[in-house]
Amino acid sequence: FRIMAGKVKWVTDIEKSVLINNFEKRGWIQVAENEDWNFYWMSVQTIRNVFSVETGYRLSDDQIVNHFPNHYELTRKDLMVKNIKRYRKELEKEGSPLAEKDENGKYIYLDFVPVTFMLPKNPSSTWIMKPCGKAQGKGIFLINKLSQIKKWSRDSKTSSFVSQSSKEAYVISLYINNPLLIGGKKFDLRLYVLVSTYRPLRCYMYKLGFCRFCTVKYTPSTSELDNMFVHLTNVAIQKHGDDYNHIHGGKWTVSNLRLYLESTRGKEVTNKLFDEIHWIIVQSLKAVAPVMNNDKHCFECYGYDIIIDDKLKPWLIEVNASPSLTSSTANDRILKYNLINDTLNIAVPNGEIPDCKWNKSPPKEVLGNYEVLYDEEMAQSDGPDRDLRSRSGQSTGVKGNRARDSGKPVLTTWK
Repeated sequence: FRIMAGKVKWVTDIEKSVLINNFEKRGWIQVAENEDWNFYWMSVQTIRNVFSVETGYRLSDDQIVNHFPNHYELTRKDLMVKNIKRYRKELEKEGSPLAEKDENGKYIYLDFVPVTFMLPKNPSSTWIMKPCGKAQGKGIFLINKLSQIKKWSRDSKTSSFVSQSSKEAYVISLYINNPLLIGGKKFDLRLYVLVSTYRPLRCYMYKLGFCRFCTVKYTPSTSELDNMFVHLTNVAIQKHGDDYNHIHGGKWTVSNLRLYLESTRGKEVTNKLFDEIHWIIVQSLKAVAPVMNNDKHCFECYGYDIIIDDKLKPWLIEVNASPSLTSSTANDRILKYNLINDTLNIAVPNGEIPDCKWNKSPPKEVLGNYEVLYDEEMAQSDGPDRDLRSRSGQSTGVKGNRARDSGKPVLTTWK
C-alpha cells in the first residue's frame, strides 16, 4: 500500500492564473524554490539548470517536474527534423514496411515534415526561414529567391545561418503554399499531447485542441511575402492585426473543424485526416524516444502545430515545449485551466505526494479530456503477428482502428 501523508508542495516560475488556480484548488501548499518541493512547473530555462552538470541536483522520489531534460530533441526545429530523418533511415535499414517509398523515391508514410534544409536547393519556390530556438513567430520570414538569403546574411552579418552575435541557428523549410483555407483564410492546428514516459512510450491526446486563423485572407502572391498577417497564425502576431477579434481570438475548436470538414468533404476523408494527424504525432515521438533522457521524475505537455494542405494532407510544422498558458479569450482561459487540471490528474495521481517508483498508468476515469493516443506496452502485448494485424487496423495500443480503411499501417507497425 502507498501511504503518503501530507499535502503536495508546489513551486512555479511561470506566474499564470490557470496554473496557480489549479494548485490552490487542490489545497496544495506553495513553497519557495529553495525549500522542499514535490511539484515544480517550470520554464524551459529552469529545467536546464535543474539537470545541468554544474548545478544539477538529484531529484528525490517524491519530486516531479513538467519537462524532460532534453526535450529540445523534439522541440527545437532543427533537432526535430534531424531525429525524424534518423528514424526514417533506421526503419529503412530494418526493412520496415513503414519506410516504403514510391517510384520517385518519396516516403509513402513518413513524408510528414516539409522538406527542410540549412540552405534552400530550389530558390524558385517559397521557403520559410525560422530561428531554431524561438517561439511565437519571432524572427520568421519568407523568401523566394536565393539572393534574399544572401542579402539577409550580409545584413545580419551571419555565416552558415548562425549569427555571430546571438549564435542563432536557422532552419529553412519549404513553405506549404497550398494550405487548406476556410473563409479564404489560412489556419493551423494547436494540439496538446501529454507524454508520461518515453520508454515505454505512453502518450495522451487532448480532445480540446483548436485552430488558429490568420486575420487577413490568404494569397500565394509573392508581393505579400512580407505580410505576416497572411502567413503566420501565431496569436502573438495576429493579435496586433486590425481585423483581430478579441472575443473569439481567431480560434475554432477542433470539433468545429471536424464538423466543417465532415459537411464539406465527407466523414470518411475527415476521419482519415485525423487518423493521419494522430499517426504523425506518435511517429514523431517514436523518432525522439531513443535519444530522450527518459527521467522518471518528468512528464511533458507539448503543443503540436499541424498544418493541413488543400489535399487534406497534414504536415508537422513544429512542437512546443511550453505551449502558451496566456488566455486571449474567456474560452481560452477555460480550455487552458481544464488542460492543466487534466494534466495534473494524470501526472500526480490522486493529487497525492508523488512517488516516482510508482508506474504512471492512470485509470480511465481520471483522464478527463485526454485519451490514450499510444501505449507501447499495450501494443507489444498484441503478439508477434502485430504488424500484419495492425495493417488491417485490428491492433490495440492505439486510438481508433479506422486505419484499416485508409490502407495506412496503424501506429503499432514500427519494428
